[in-house]
Amino acid sequence: MIKNFIRGGTTFLGFWIGFGIFRLLRYIAGHTDMLGFIGDLPQERVIWFTVGCGALFALLFFFLTPTLMKMSSRIAESIDRETRRISAVDFIAGVAGLIIGLVIASLISSPIIAFIPLNPTASVVVTVAVYIILAWLGVVVGSRKGRDVLHAITNARRDLRRDIAAGVSSGVETAGMPAGQAKAALSAREAREAKRQEKHSTPKVLDTSVIIDGRISDILKTGFLEGRIIIPDFVLVELRHIADSSDNLKRNRGRRGLDILNKIQEDFGIEIYQTASDKSLEAIPEVDVKLLKLTQTMKGKLVTNDYNLNKVAMIQNVPVLNINDLANRLKPVVLPGEEMTLHLVKEGKESGQAVAYLDDGTMIVVEDGRKQIGKTVDVAVTSVLQTAAGRMIFARLK
Repeated sequence: MIKNFIRGGTTFLGFWIGFGIFRLLRYIAGHTDMLGFIGDLPQERVIWFTVGCGALFALLFFFLTPTLMKMSSRIAESIDRETRRISAVDFIAGVAGLIIGLVIASLISSPIIAFIPLNPTASVVVTVAVYIILAWLGVVVGSRKGRDVLHAITNARRDLRRDIAAGVSSGVETAGMPAGQAKAALSAREAREAKRQEKHSTPKVLDTSVIIDGRISDILKTGFLEGRIIIPDFVLVELRHIADSSDNLKRNRGRRGLDILNKIQEDFGIEIYQTASDKSLEAIPEVDVKLLKLTQTMKGKLVTNDYNLNKVAMIQNVPVLNINDLANRLKPVVLPGEEMTLHLVKEGKESGQAVAYLDDGTMIVVEDGRKQIGKTVDVAVTSVLQTAAGRMIFARLK
């Protein structure tokens, strides 16, 4: 029943489309030199041609209805999939861009036609082209830059309100105060200004591995990592799953990560990013891909010590702060020929070698030191090898 109703509706629609097409051809023939034979038809034949054109399109739509229904279903499914990936902010920005593009097209299409001498057909073509181009540009620019514009407007309004509030409060606080109290009030104002600037700095997004590692807490204490510290909610979920694992090692690592996270929250404060507000992230199943997408969206930097994630981020041009790279760069510089005192702890891989470690964990391979294992000896550095896992130093007994 429904299919017959749809088929009848499309047949009726086809008749009116054919009717409209013939009327359009009559209009073009009456205002231009094109299609002169249509314009010269007598009124009786015009009626027959109009009905015949409508009947032809009605018959065409009648037989094409099953194909059109299948195509419509596929298009609807495709549109549904695409719209699910678009966030509400991007959709609204795209619609706003479309409206702005159409308004600009209406403002500039008339002057273009007025200043450029064109025949009626060319004028219609130019007008339609201007509307289509500017509407398309409005949608593209709005959907791609709308989020940035919205954030900029929101930040500007927030800054204006804070500046006004800070100016009023500073004026009230310092009016009639002694010099010491006025200085303290100004210091509080400077602290608020520093906090505001911190919020505008580049966000730092932490992944699961760097939280479990624990060194991020010490780095934050030194003050070298400024700005907003972002923990996505899906990272918290992954940490909870690790902490609930049946494997003892994974469970201990997960609990350590949660402890580190609580410590960072107490000492520095962290921002939990809720992905429920971003539909494009909810559609991504993998945590690493979500992290890269979120970092790109926030225009921030990803803090990690995951080697593979670091490589993927470099391919996608996502800025990364790798804790392992930082640790390797901060290790003391050792030059060939330098002398040091070491405690040999175990055998090396090659015959006659012994291994010692510096305080920072750097391994030193001592040639011909196997007989001195367990003793403290003086050695001279012969070479330094830098690898992806860190540095390896080779030395010999003095």
